[in-house]
Amino acid sequence: MLLECHDLYKSYGHNEVLKGISLELEAGKIIGLLGPNGSGKTTFIKIINGLLSKNGGTITVCDCPIGIESKKHISYLPERTYLNLDLRVRECVKMFEDFYKDFETDKAYRLLTQLHINPEEKLKHLSKGTKEKVQLVLVMSRNTDLYILDEPIAGVDPAARDLILNLIVSNLNPNATILICTHLIHDIEQILDDVIFINDGKIVLHRNADELRAENNGSINDAFREAFRCF
Repeated sequence: MLLECHDLYKSYGHNEVLKGISLELEAGKIIGLLGPNGSGKTTFIKIINGLLSKNGGTITVCDCPIGIESKKHISYLPERTYLNLDLRVRECVKMFEDFYKDFETDKAYRLLTQLHINPEEKLKHLSKGTKEKVQLVLVMSRNTDLYILDEPIAGVDPAARDLILNLIVSNLNPNATILICTHLIHDIEQILDDVIFINDGKIVLHRNADELRAENNGSINDAFREAFRCF
């Protein structure tokens, strides 16, 4: 199993954010992690990435406890841009090339070309959406096992979303898994293999996407609205 977590808890003082999450993710899937604001999505993915510590339970990625070894198997796209805006795009590529052994430089430049991004441009001169495209290219150019994308198309205009999603799908290693955390369910639902609904720090649904579509007139978005109308 690619990712396994059992009875995972996280709290801040008396505020319980994750309340006993148990979950297994298989290799070779595109999975949507979906839930309302404050449901625990971001806390959960930060624990997977080793950016927050858990208060209880166990979690492993590729049989590695969260730490230095598990990070070798994860490529993470945070919601906010973290790159130095004074860098040129090519300097960001070089930084990833130096830092990650699994980074594929030729692939990064090929994706930049597909997205019509000039490697010589400084990040601070790019639009918000283009900055996010650069960061997505860097993340997807690693050859690893688990890609975690937090709102990968939130800052991208609607006309470019299909292009971005096609980029994600067409460049994915068939043995790798993508976990996508987003509010834009309608835009991504067509690429999902599995769906996870999370609310109030608990997993309330984990289903095959095709089965969920079949039960909801072909729409995961409708299933989401119906599920969270109950809370």
